Amino acid sequence: MAGNDAGNREYHQTMSAVHPYPPAHFLNRELSLLAFNRRVLAQAADESVPLLERLRFLCIVSSNLDEFFEIRVAGLKEQIKLGSRSTGPDGLAPREAFRRVCLAAHTLIAEQYALLNDEILPALAAANIVFMRRGLWTDAQNAWIRDYFLREVMPLLTPIGLDPSHPFPRVLNKSLNFAIELDGSDAFGRGSGVAIVQAPRALPRVIRLPRDLSGRQDCFVFLSSIMHQNVAELFSGMNVRGCYQFRVTRNSDLFVDDEEVKNLRTALQGELPQRNFGDAVRLEVADNCPPVMTGFLLQQFALDDDDLYRVAGIVNLVRLMSVPDTLDRPGLSYPPFLPGLPRTFGKRHDIFAAISRQDILLHHPFQSFLPVIEFLQQAADDPLVMAIKMTVYRTGTDSVLMEHLLRAARQGKEVTVVVELMARFDEEANLDIAGRLEEVGAHVVYGVVGYKTHAKMLMVLRREDSGLRRYVHLGSGNYHPRTTRFYTDFGLFTCQEAICDDVNEVFKQITGLGQHRPLHHLLQAPFTLHSSIVALIKAESASAAKGRKAQIIAKMNALLEPEVIEALYQASQAGVRIDLLVRGACALRPGVAGLSEKIRVRSVVGRFLEHSRIFYFHADGAELVYLSSADWMERNFFRRIETCFPLLDPRLRRRVIKEGLRPYLVDHRQAWDMDAEGQYRILPSRHSRRCAQELLLAALATPG
Repeated sequence: MAGNDAGNREYHQTMSAVHPYPPAHFLNRELSLLAFNRRVLAQAADESVPLLERLRFLCIVSSNLDEFFEIRVAGLKEQIKLGSRSTGPDGLAPREAFRRVCLAAHTLIAEQYALLNDEILPALAAANIVFMRRGLWTDAQNAWIRDYFLREVMPLLTPIGLDPSHPFPRVLNKSLNFAIELDGSDAFGRGSGVAIVQAPRALPRVIRLPRDLSGRQDCFVFLSSIMHQNVAELFSGMNVRGCYQFRVTRNSDLFVDDEEVKNLRTALQGELPQRNFGDAVRLEVADNCPPVMTGFLLQQFALDDDDLYRVAGIVNLVRLMSVPDTLDRPGLSYPPFLPGLPRTFGKRHDIFAAISRQDILLHHPFQSFLPVIEFLQQAADDPLVMAIKMTVYRTGTDSVLMEHLLRAARQGKEVTVVVELMARFDEEANLDIAGRLEEVGAHVVYGVVGYKTHAKMLMVLRREDSGLRRYVHLGSGNYHPRTTRFYTDFGLFTCQEAICDDVNEVFKQITGLGQHRPLHHLLQAPFTLHSSIVALIKAESASAAKGRKAQIIAKMNALLEPEVIEALYQASQAGVRIDLLVRGACALRPGVAGLSEKIRVRSVVGRFLEHSRIFYFHADGAELVYLSSADWMERNFFRRIETCFPLLDPRLRRRVIKEGLRPYLVDHRQAWDMDAEGQYRILPSRHSRRCAQELLLAALATPG
């Protein structure tokens, strides 16, 4: 059951590991994640960011915090409940880590709501985008809202009065709920005084008022306001003394026993429904909720005061995302753009012929993801294509890529898809994809139990005059057409035999049985990736020790693995210049005298989510460049199937250095520099305030 068994397996493995290095060398992972969300919140506070995008960043913080509580805080609380005194690499025991996380999270959320109420909502109102408060509704608006409630809302509601035959209901994870205080007796003489109403998830949380009623271009009311105003309609003849919105966040990590599971798909199908009812980890209430009611709710969810978050507004800011998603207000959103295409792709092109001529690199979202879709489309329709193999981690519920795979299978091609069922929060979508593929005769494999398949690989086998030829796409990001418009990632097309042979070998490992075979070029987790990265770092140290130039530049989402961090410290002490571009959590302490003086850590937070993983090593002038699906974390090195592939073409190596690394090292607008205590700040510069993402848009894309 989610959150109730030995719980949060990933956190247990992290916390129970033996850490031989000094705790002072490491920052806390959870606090570093909160620091990342503070940088996202800074985007919402930045007046140079378009207004609707500021609102979007505010919502992204809430979405990130939901997952943070569902997974990371849930893991801490599970450790505390089990009485564990194990420490992480930073030396903090679970209880102390939880205490510090609570302080930081409460402060961050208070700042988030203050920004919403004091800056963003007034600025939106000045732009004629108004969220109408109840006290300002006119009689005509009130009448329309009451009619809307009676027609669209009330029929879907099921009020539950609390009495011996109606205990406190099972409240769904992250659902909007209302605790109602009542006076009087009902038709049966019951008068418990408290009822619970859950708002169905199908209901919108923001409702647009007709323009003839509001007199404004865009005027909205919150569902919570509509409920507050009309909740008495649910309790005929009784007096509503109070109506208080609340929301509970639950442990959402899934626990599947690797040793006991016989059928991963069946086990996961049985586990998923429990995700909504794991142990509670956070209670959010509106700030008008009285202490008696908050105490009652905390008791029902077995939570303490530290777990209570009073907010000055609606309890689920994530649902405000519908506003910037649906409004078309030029000037209030980022300007549109058309992703570019490499010159090798014309209007009508044979993608296999293009790849045969040379390796092709795509840099998303500045360059289009369309060639990847066309690669699969042409493979599905080409009579010369015999087989297609692909990994699926996250691809979306209505992915065009899946439609091409389905069509290929229907046409009799050999289609093999490795579907990662344990992709967090995408499990249900991936189960659906797996079922649809199996129905048309595709070979569906669920990876290797105990190791998430996180590698991004797509291989096509085509019969040509010279025999069967393999074409491969490798990427740093998911095969998800929607996120490729917002995430920065690289993808490589190649038909180089050695690379294709490596990819084929990885597919064989996943789908079949056999020992690991040494690969030509690919580094692979859990076998060679970690040891190879450590060896590459040590090689730079050796060069520096001999007085030669030595440099490491690494870009990733997270840096947490202790042995790699220690290797970087040793490289710094040997004289290696190290630049780390780490978007999110970073446990390494840069700039510490005698330890990491040569290391700089930067985090870029901007319009696009920085998602690419790039590893550069000077290598005595050879300038090795790798792209990868893996961050430098324990889970990626040891508990996932990952690939890390070199760019063998010098032309493409230079491109990745020029586009994926250098602009970020000189960014003075969206790059935050980190100090030894894990604090971030944007450093002032005498030079022009360069923005890496804007430079890349100008160089690779065209205005929309």
